[in-house]
Amino acid sequence: MKSDLWDAVVVGAGPAGLMAALTAAQGGLRVLLLDAQPTAGGQIWRGAAAGQKGAAGDLLRDVASHPGITVLSGAEVIAAEAGKPHVLTVTSPAGLTHVHAARVILCTGATERFLPFDGWTLPGVVGAGGLQAMSKGGLDVRGKRVVVAGSGPLLLAVAAGLRQKGARVLAVAEQAGLPGVAAFGVTAARLPGKATEALELAAGLRGVPYWADCAVVRASGQDQLQTVTLRRGRREVTLACDYLAVGFGLMPETRVAALLGCSLDAQGAVDVNVWQATGVSGIYAAGEVCGIGGVDGALLEGFVAGCAASGQINRLHDAPRRAEIQRRFQTVLERSFALRPDRLPIPSPHTIVCRCEDVRHGDLQGFTNWTAAKLQTRCGMGACQGRVCGPVTETLYGWRFGGVRAPLAPLPLSQLLAEPTVLGPP
Repeated sequence: MKSDLWDAVVVGAGPAGLMAALTAAQGGLRVLLLDAQPTAGGQIWRGAAAGQKGAAGDLLRDVASHPGITVLSGAEVIAAEAGKPHVLTVTSPAGLTHVHAARVILCTGATERFLPFDGWTLPGVVGAGGLQAMSKGGLDVRGKRVVVAGSGPLLLAVAAGLRQKGARVLAVAEQAGLPGVAAFGVTAARLPGKATEALELAAGLRGVPYWADCAVVRASGQDQLQTVTLRRGRREVTLACDYLAVGFGLMPETRVAALLGCSLDAQGAVDVNVWQATGVSGIYAAGEVCGIGGVDGALLEGFVAGCAASGQINRLHDAPRRAEIQRRFQTVLERSFALRPDRLPIPSPHTIVCRCEDVRHGDLQGFTNWTAAKLQTRCGMGACQGRVCGPVTETLYGWRFGGVRAPLAPLPLSQLLAEPTVLGPP
């Protein structure tokens, strides 16, 4: 009788998920690779094609051609329950599906951290990674004036990518101080291959002002972004622009992990051991869901998780040394771009904090915790279920956001009314 049990289900088809799926399949497991996007690659390899030159093309080709891997794109996990087996509930264009797995490897990546400031809801103010994804997806930015602001090395990659697409990048505004940025640059340059990447990035940004120790003050415009005001030292600078790409670092996407009962560490990432195993039996995690460390760290962790899940421990002889290098890099990254209270946006009382429910900063200042504010103002009760305003309130007010609940995404009524099917291995 045919079994509906997958040997392993990998959630997320970015670099970590692709590597985990391929490695586990090479160990003889029947693997289902799920991803919410229409194509594999994740944010960093968005638009890459199987077989194209480079690491992304090679890995995408190997995953697509492996007989032990089934890829289901456009599939989002909306509920999860740990057990024997683990059960994931998945929504896709084909309907609502239950997936049973002996092992789960979480490679759900990271999301951008947004912080509110006057004018951040204007059309034209976009997440840095969001504008990057839109341009890769076909948005024409040729000749558009763009300011990239916030914090983290993602700003540089976004600025370089937009410039390559023909945008006029007016400035990169980084809240971190110059010593921290310099320390990160020195550490990154010591990693294999990073010096070459840094030189290529610098060449792509030649002539673009890079302002460290710079804060976003406000965005202004009539029904559309027209100007952005930045604070450099003690003076303010106002730039006319068409887009403001802004983001204050990345946060591990841990919602599926939370539903499965996985513990988080002090930085809000999934807590794993040296084999990328969580505290829940049969559940592993890899990539930026375990902490922000870049593509090389994600590939390494995906490899370790795939080996551990499939029992290929003999392939991990060099993994501890490589992991220690990545951990040092990650530590410097976190320290260099830690958010500085004196360089964060300061919202006014009328600034919207919860965009789904139009709850403003002034409406929330009288509360002492998330639960009280949610009950009285509906903050966090909109379609995003606190994905944006939850981290905002942690940063602004020190509240602990604990609003993860199923379903993780809105569902069509037709799927709620229909009986879910079970998706098993071929």
